[in-house]
Amino acid sequence: MTRVLAVRSVFPPHRHRQSEITEALARFLPPGPDTALLRRVHDSVRVDSRHLALPLERYGPQNDFGTTNALFLETALRLGTLALELTLADAGLAPGELDLVMSTTVTGLATPSLEARLAARAGLRPDVRRVPLFGLGCAAGAAGVGHLHDHLAGRPGHAALLLSTELCSLTLQATDTSMANLVAGALFGDGAGALLAVGAGHPLHASAAGPEVVAARSRLYPGTEHLLGWDIGHWGMRMVLGRELPDLVGLHVAEEIESFLAAHDLKPADVDAWICHPGGPRILDALSGALGLPESAFAASRRSLAAVGNLSSASVLHILDGFQNAGPAPGSVGLMLGFGPGFASELVLLRW
Repeated sequence: MTRVLAVRSVFPPHRHRQSEITEALARFLPPGPDTALLRRVHDSVRVDSRHLALPLERYGPQNDFGTTNALFLETALRLGTLALELTLADAGLAPGELDLVMSTTVTGLATPSLEARLAARAGLRPDVRRVPLFGLGCAAGAAGVGHLHDHLAGRPGHAALLLSTELCSLTLQATDTSMANLVAGALFGDGAGALLAVGAGHPLHASAAGPEVVAARSRLYPGTEHLLGWDIGHWGMRMVLGRELPDLVGLHVAEEIESFLAAHDLKPADVDAWICHPGGPRILDALSGALGLPESAFAASRRSLAAVGNLSSASVLHILDGFQNAGPAPGSVGLMLGFGPGFASELVLLRW
């Protein structure tokens, strides 16, 4: 089976308390009901602090799509290179030993893609296989681990890396008072993560302490395409966020989780490590309620949300990083899950 060797999260240096971000965004709106609503939304999402790609004073309506995307490329390349280098160093692998790099982002556009741009500066082989992913949104972290697993099942001697780089703050629509934009401005933070894995035939497989990937599953929910995604235009990327999402997650995604676990003779109560994308407190509450789990089951997701906000696809890597540092007992079962545009869920079963 696929073995995770190392996982790392990195962040831009500009970290602010939620209250500071709230007041900065409030200055872009005229005084009145919209400002009061913004403050209520920011207070409700249980985020304490976030890292931002730019100093706080550089955000505002003066930043057009071209400006923010150029800043995305510059910052994402720097963070992505650092995440890749630290993860390889943790595993004791040289850059030239990587056979596949899969990169994911949904917060900026890059052609050539990010992994192509960092290949030479990071020392990757010219013949390294590359798989850039775009459009999977917050689900891409879990989906990427599943795709790494598929690759390594067919090439067990390979080493493969997933790189997630999300600079959500650069998609901010400063003067948009829609509920979707206010929620996005309250929830999302910036960061990058990398996960390194090897196949069963790789020399480092047997000696690594990371979890094995047992199985993965993807699921689309027909008729829900309109609930989550981007509205992309000359203004940049504007959040589409349906109010029905917590109910959808609580009903259909919970059923999918139970079905996936049952296929491996497991129940939700058997999972020791819930590596759940922290889409927001209402999502986590709906999921724990539907699965009959205590709030503490998603404590790691709640801690990640409070400390750094919703990192889109990089969130599950940040949460897994925390579990790895805690050192789960041998035999522990983990479930990585993410949700994204489609509407879709991605599930990955792990075992230490």
